Amino acid sequence: MSTAQAQAGVNAATRLGGPLEVTIYPHSMLLYWWPVWVTGYILALLTWLEHNVVQFYNANGQVIRLPNGEVLQVLMHPNKNLGVIYTVVFILVVVLTNATVRGIASALVIAVVLALTFLFAYLDLWEDILWAISFLAMYMNLGFYLFFSTAILIIWALAVFVFDRMEYWTIRPGQVVHNMVFGGGARTFDTMNMSVYKLRSDLFRHWILGLGSGDIHLSTAGANSREFVLPNVMFVGAKLSAIEHLVAMKPNERENVVPMTVGEPG
Repeated sequence: MSTAQAQAGVNAATRLGGPLEVTIYPHSMLLYWWPVWVTGYILALLTWLEHNVVQFYNANGQVIRLPNGEVLQVLMHPNKNLGVIYTVVFILVVVLTNATVRGIASALVIAVVLALTFLFAYLDLWEDILWAISFLAMYMNLGFYLFFSTAILIIWALAVFVFDRMEYWTIRPGQVVHNMVFGGGARTFDTMNMSVYKLRSDLFRHWILGLGSGDIHLSTAGANSREFVLPNVMFVGAKLSAIEHLVAMKPNERENVVPMTVGEPG
């Protein structure tokens, strides 16, 4: 599609009252790591409010001191379950971001979990399991929660708001542009006969951790036919609806539509 045709489509949309385009930012799996730092900060707050001071002793029963002579003291919550909760959240996030369970497979996993739950209840095993778990003790001090959660937050923020935005897609009437920040590259595709649809959702990754994210499959037609999968797109429902509308528009088409720009905050 020529540049003049693409500009005609943009101008037609602009005359309707404003720019009409959709910007899509695919994300890495780090997008779903927000529960780790959120849980860490919550547990750090609980530890700070409890203000339980713990001292450390050596094998001789003497208080351990820092090189400057001060007694080594840390803030540590007396409840052993806080460390267990943080460890479980971390492990679940690792598993859910590396194991893809789409469509009917999600329902199958839930059915298996429920079946095992009822089976353990029928065999009267839950009392023994909970009794064994009660001996599991993990203590983490305030410094660990703050340091580890802050490190994860920084990595998460850099991934979501910096590195993931180095490559993005812009859809306009009659035109799709694949933008690459590094090198200033851009590839343009015609929307004629282009196919756009959302892949089956991963219940755990897209809905529980992603709060409504999804993967978009985009396939161009013609001599420059290509297929792309845009992973982990936020607000995928609203964006897909806007994309389908724009793809259906011709460059010089004038119709009574409500102009809109769909992007991501921040």
